[in-house]
Amino acid sequence: MLAQQIKEELNSFKMIRSFCSTSPRRFDYSPSYRQFLTVARLWWLSSPSSARLVRSFVSLSAPKTPMATDANGAPAAVAAAAAHPNAVEPGPGKAVLRGRAFYESIGSPKYVVAPMVAQSEFAWRMLTRSFLPPSEQSSILAYTPMFHARLFKETESYREQNFQPVRPGVSAASEATTPTPTPTPTPWLDGNPTIDRPLFVQFCANDPEALLGAAQRAAPYCDAVDINFGCPQGIARKGHYGAFLQEDQDLVFRLVNTLHRHLSIPVTAKIRILDTREATLAYALNVLRAGASILTVHGRRREQKGHLTGLADWSTIRWLRDQLPPETVLFANGNILEHGDLARCLEATGAGAVMSAEGNLSDPGLFAAPPADGDGGRAYWRGRDGKGGWRVDEVMRRYLDIVHTYVAGAAPPKRRPLFLPGDDGAWLEQAEEEDAEQPARKKVKRDGGGGKKKDKVTSPNYGGMQPHMFHLLRHFVSRHTDVRDMLAKARSGDLEAYEAILAAVERKVAEGLLEYERTDGKMFDEENGVTAAAAATTTSAAAVKGQGNVEAAVAAAESAQDETLDGESSVATVKRCKRPWWVVQPIVRPLPKEALAKGAIRPSKKDLQKLAEEEEAASKSRTLTPEGQPVEDKVLEDKVLQDKVLATDDKLLAG
Repeated sequence: MLAQQIKEELNSFKMIRSFCSTSPRRFDYSPSYRQFLTVARLWWLSSPSSARLVRSFVSLSAPKTPMATDANGAPAAVAAAAAHPNAVEPGPGKAVLRGRAFYESIGSPKYVVAPMVAQSEFAWRMLTRSFLPPSEQSSILAYTPMFHARLFKETESYREQNFQPVRPGVSAASEATTPTPTPTPTPWLDGNPTIDRPLFVQFCANDPEALLGAAQRAAPYCDAVDINFGCPQGIARKGHYGAFLQEDQDLVFRLVNTLHRHLSIPVTAKIRILDTREATLAYALNVLRAGASILTVHGRRREQKGHLTGLADWSTIRWLRDQLPPETVLFANGNILEHGDLARCLEATGAGAVMSAEGNLSDPGLFAAPPADGDGGRAYWRGRDGKGGWRVDEVMRRYLDIVHTYVAGAAPPKRRPLFLPGDDGAWLEQAEEEDAEQPARKKVKRDGGGGKKKDKVTSPNYGGMQPHMFHLLRHFVSRHTDVRDMLAKARSGDLEAYEAILAAVERKVAEGLLEYERTDGKMFDEENGVTAAAAATTTSAAAVKGQGNVEAAVAAAESAQDETLDGESSVATVKRCKRPWWVVQPIVRPLPKEALAKGAIRPSKKDLQKLAEEEEAASKSRTLTPEGQPVEDKVLEDKVLQDKVLATDDKLLAG
């Protein structure tokens, strides 16, 4: 029956085609007629009857009203779309939401996972979202790692190794080279509409054409394309991209504007502040005028990296927010160590959303509000002082389960409930006995340091596992060096080795919890005693010295909290964030002045000579006391010293 119906419809279509070809006075072979034939063929493939095709054919063959055009001959509809305030101008086709309208269309997310080289890959984004209820997970906007635009455009292997919206080897819809309709590839990982949105793909570039080619390949699998103008590393200097484009504002404009005019989705940008607020404002306006829908501002200058990272200047971001047009969508980046910093940043800067990089790496549950007291179950630990955090074994379990499920495509191993004091501890004794009985060779193999060499795995989700584990376990492995050694030996994609590391972590955490209960929490207090005493002294000294620009940056937030950001010392911050080693917690960097005092950094000889000359000039102009002693302005000297250290940039030598 079905075959007969198909045969009849085929004959009908052939009759129509024959009728068209033998009636030249009624049907010419103009472009409109050829367009009709294409439409008719497609309609015939999907229509249930040939009668519908005939009706469509008759209506299409009727005389048509000429299409309205503007003064330049362009379709009026396209001109109207280009004139719309939320549309791409002029753009290759349909109107595209941009600016605040675009931001609202993706749910106006307040929290953002920053683009991090080889660190903000699919599995990590999934882990970050997993701490929120399923209905709220799309409220977190995430960026991919930074990709090299030229390599992404030209090299298929580079794309497959770094960005996997479909399974490797499956041709993406955007790369089809023939007009023959092909089935849409099934979404896999990156940009999967059901689990990995909203998503922005970030590129570094210095060639507008290469950037556009790369962006067009990524566009079907993301919500926007972001341009990196913030990377301060030496490789960005050599490659002439990232923060080293800020002196070439014409190129910055062309990069943004090329995507704004020709890409089917919005373009966004991430910048760093410049030496002055006025220069930063001009920079921001240039990016926005070029067509950026969202502007992210990192509140640190280009030279603030490594030991010179210091504090981000929230006050400059706030000043920008007040100077820019109200409809500008502005994200703030910097100084996020724990969940409470998110609200403080939003209040102090006035930004629409807050982005976190290192804070998120240390605690992927950063964006989720801590569970209410008693609601954290086994996963969230809370100490006797009321402070708490996610247990490292819980976070590691979640992470490995995501890698097993989505990347490896296999069910994760069955796991016992997380240990709590009072549970049966027989498994701990059994694990200790097994460790003692294991021959050295088998133990090395089990820990990931021996055995047959496995094939190289190139998935970005496997490649990111080791650095992620070092971030998560930073405080853990400083105490348990055997776990650190196991982690150092683990190979990319060797899930067995990571499961062995997890087993060791679970045992160490259980032992730590038992010790905490046995000593009534004193074991942690003793470990933290030196830090607490030092913090009290430093906080008092800082209150006398003042806090410079940072004090103005967070004035609004400080009214809601007693603790402040100290521009002189990081000790108070360490005290505030300190947790037992079995809890994920931020890595607090020493401030530049502290690093300089410890010898972790030192200026080059040229900079030391300049500093000495300035010190000599300053000493000549000092006011003397009646006893003949110079009156030193300590705050001024500190500022001069810090400014000189920051100005050394890549000339600094690591100590």
